[in-house]
Amino acid sequence: MTTPSIVWPGHPYPLGATWDGEGVNFALYSAHATAVELIIFDAIGRRELKRFTLGERTDMVWHGYLPEARPGLLYGYRVHGPYRPEDGHRFNPQKLLLDPYARSIVGSVRWSDALYGHTPGHRREDLSLDRRDSARAMPKCRVIESAFTWDGDRRPNVPWDETVIYELHVRGFTRRHPDIPPAIRGTYAGLATPPAIDHLRRLGVTTIELLPVHTLVDERMLVERGLRNYWGYNTIGYFAPEARYSVSDAVSEFKAMVKTLHKAGFEVILDVVYNHTAEGNELGPMLCFRGIDNSAYYRLKDDNPRYYVDITGCGNTLDMRHPHAFQMMMDSLRYWVADMHVDGFRFDLAPALGRDIRQSNHIGPFFELLRQDPLLARVKLIAEPWDLGEGGYQLGRFPPGWSEWNDRYRDIVRSYWKGDSGLIGEFARRLTASSDLYGETGRLPHASINYVTSHDGFTLTDLVSYNVKHNEANLEDNPTNDPAIRALRSRQKRNLLATLMFSQGVPMISAGDEMGRSQQGNNNAYCQDNELSWIDWKLDDEQEEMLAFVRRIVGLRQLHPVLRQRRFLQGRAPPGVSGKDVTWLMPAGDEMTVVEWNQDFARCLGVLLGGDAFDETDSRGQRLHDDNVLLLFNAYHDAIDFRLPSNGAC
Repeated sequence: MTTPSIVWPGHPYPLGATWDGEGVNFALYSAHATAVELIIFDAIGRRELKRFTLGERTDMVWHGYLPEARPGLLYGYRVHGPYRPEDGHRFNPQKLLLDPYARSIVGSVRWSDALYGHTPGHRREDLSLDRRDSARAMPKCRVIESAFTWDGDRRPNVPWDETVIYELHVRGFTRRHPDIPPAIRGTYAGLATPPAIDHLRRLGVTTIELLPVHTLVDERMLVERGLRNYWGYNTIGYFAPEARYSVSDAVSEFKAMVKTLHKAGFEVILDVVYNHTAEGNELGPMLCFRGIDNSAYYRLKDDNPRYYVDITGCGNTLDMRHPHAFQMMMDSLRYWVADMHVDGFRFDLAPALGRDIRQSNHIGPFFELLRQDPLLARVKLIAEPWDLGEGGYQLGRFPPGWSEWNDRYRDIVRSYWKGDSGLIGEFARRLTASSDLYGETGRLPHASINYVTSHDGFTLTDLVSYNVKHNEANLEDNPTNDPAIRALRSRQKRNLLATLMFSQGVPMISAGDEMGRSQQGNNNAYCQDNELSWIDWKLDDEQEEMLAFVRRIVGLRQLHPVLRQRRFLQGRAPPGVSGKDVTWLMPAGDEMTVVEWNQDFARCLGVLLGGDAFDETDSRGQRLHDDNVLLLFNAYHDAIDFRLPSNGAC
């Protein structure tokens, strides 16, 4: 590739590096910079070949056009400006910076003190200025050719009432699969192979939720301990797919994966982390945003902008109140929908995005605005409805159009099956999509994303096997061969999974739970990129039986629309219908009374879903029909006889 030798003025939009078929336009936002240099590197990113000063600045955007540049070119930025942390500015041109809009990032951070804008260990801490060049320790941005043959790719557009989410890790799902070629195990390509797709199809799930695949950084502390950030909640590039999950070209391989999964009928949802970045607090490294325009990207303390507002627990918080930070997030979301064809997003620590200037949550307007975007309105949007700031727990407060991870569902269902007392009423509310949380604001059952386990915490097998966490592998003995104990644990797993599948709302399964995956009691395996986290596909008889059971209950859910209704149950007959949509029963077969609902000792419940009272239509307006479905729950420690209702409904 010829090294570019000239720069033309170029254009301020689009941001990032854009190949137009003749050359490449570069555009970088920085309101407070005094100069911006574009640095060009050799094919392996080690040697600087050329630097260009971007002399054009339009509406705070620095831009230039290299007519000789081509896709594959590696680049980065050096940004000049004041280094005054006490005023919120941390410019340091000795530090090579990633383009926030880079579509591809190659290489990885090689940790050294040169990566910091200040001198680590200096008596003035972050007020000191480090003059070492960081280029050799930095990954590089790569110009891409965005063209891709989608062959008429169409979104599955799975209706919410038919949705079953399967949360998985790209690497961990296929890394140990014996029927996938070794060269592509743990990659986007591996997830798109027939063995992986066959498992998903036979399981009956509809929507694949990927743990973060935006370009990430392994924290220095982990690297020095021989560990990695496996989960990926440490983003540095919001437009670039993580290269460690690819064989050679992450962008094209990701697109090919989505195309293949779509063809098989599966949606693809991304778990995204727009609440913080990998640069940490004021003592963190200078990799991208901090050196480009610190005060435009991050929330700084009003009374001392040297320090960062941290409502994420990760040292910093992106400032979505700032027009450009908000624009970057929106541009990123639109890119993944329009160019990468994903079908939705799950937002990590979502309330952090909507906090207003007073640090209190302002859930409505921000998230309503996001939902009104004409492109994003067509995809699934899911919030993790809490952050670590004051008043950060916002379950049930998101506006219509949003779904939420329902941790109240998780906690109550777990507690009920553990045998805790006084829960029968709330257990019933969680079974019926938590109308007490979502119904009063006009939302529907699909607002509740129901789950009993996720990537964060115990696996299902460990949940029923350990009383306390065992995180020794983080550098921070409960298995048994007793047949009776193993049988009890297996039954409890079935109880939890069946409850999940037969609840109104949208179920989410954590990958591997259907096969009894264990992390040996580790409930925080975020840094375990090894066999502790990867799915083991060699199943024993007990695991095969569990897998068959999960396939059956997922199939039953899809077969019976009364188990996944689009409207909240009312406990009465819909207009023009004689029977109730739901009847709550005692073990004797009689309807529950107010007294029974308030019995502290109650552990048993019958739920009769009336097929005759099912009042929904298909896509052509034709009335749907279903059987009556009777669900019987018994969390008592002994067997309980249930008498069928005497009205002939069963």
